[in-house]
Amino acid sequence: MPRPALGYAATLVAAGFFAVNGTVSTLALEAGIEPTRLTALRCTGAAVGLLVVLALTRPRRLRLRWREVPFLAAFGVVGVALTQFLYYVAIGRLPVGIALVFEMTAPVFIALYVWLVRGERVRSRLWLALLLSLSGLVLVAQVWRGGGSLDALGVGAALGAALCLTTYYLMGERGTVTRDPVALTCWSFVAAGLFWSVAAPWWEFDAGVLGQRVPVSLGSLALPLWVLVAWIVVLGAMVPFWLSIAALRHLSPTTAGLVATVEPVLASIVAWLWVEQVLTGWQVLGGLVVLVGIGLAQTARARPATAPVPETVAPS
Repeated sequence: MPRPALGYAATLVAAGFFAVNGTVSTLALEAGIEPTRLTALRCTGAAVGLLVVLALTRPRRLRLRWREVPFLAAFGVVGVALTQFLYYVAIGRLPVGIALVFEMTAPVFIALYVWLVRGERVRSRLWLALLLSLSGLVLVAQVWRGGGSLDALGVGAALGAALCLTTYYLMGERGTVTRDPVALTCWSFVAAGLFWSVAAPWWEFDAGVLGQRVPVSLGSLALPLWVLVAWIVVLGAMVPFWLSIAALRHLSPTTAGLVATVEPVLASIVAWLWVEQVLTGWQVLGGLVVLVGIGLAQTARARPATAPVPETVAPS
């Protein structure tokens, strides 16, 4: 029996984990670990963890046919590996909440894609969603301040992450028709981990840096870098992804996606309290406007969407 309350709770808890993960990842990046290496560690760690859990609990879900390999490879590389890499580049140059606002414009791109490419009918609210999203991003970037108050590379990376996340949703919509969502997530992380083993070979990584201590509070508390990486893998990837997927048993993807839009809000609060990332009033207003636009875009498709819920749901 669907239990909506449980679905809402799972989605909110997942959004909370993802929100905290943004700040934890920022601390790891500031400690000197490169975005490519942090992404590789997150993807590979999550892949190993999910493989072990499924092998012990539901081994049949791991069955794979050769004809699925090309799809899973593209899904994992673009939808997971590149989304996370570009997100890390973005949060290394932008406040976490702002990077997420840009990345989570993916539903707007999805609605435009299914209308322009697939020829699906969309509701007229899409145009209002597009207008609100663009207007909100103008406020967030504060473009009147000498061309913008944000780092150009960071903004480009965040928008690139939004496009990769769009691919994740669209391919996930197709993939979940024939494959269990949990197994699909697992194999996507495996593909991402294999990609990074080639792009950033693990044997070239000096694991000794994981032992260095990183300040994690405004006081004197410092933790080894490996603790932050372990958090990013387990509580920043495996657990929230699992919760997001479990929520789909009790909520529609559209509803879960709308609830998940609290992530940028939570991420901004966490970053403000933890690392003192302060947003201007215009940026806060712009972020709220964008979130309204995202909400409208989530419901713009004329037929119910079946895509997996983001890292948002995704891999941020």
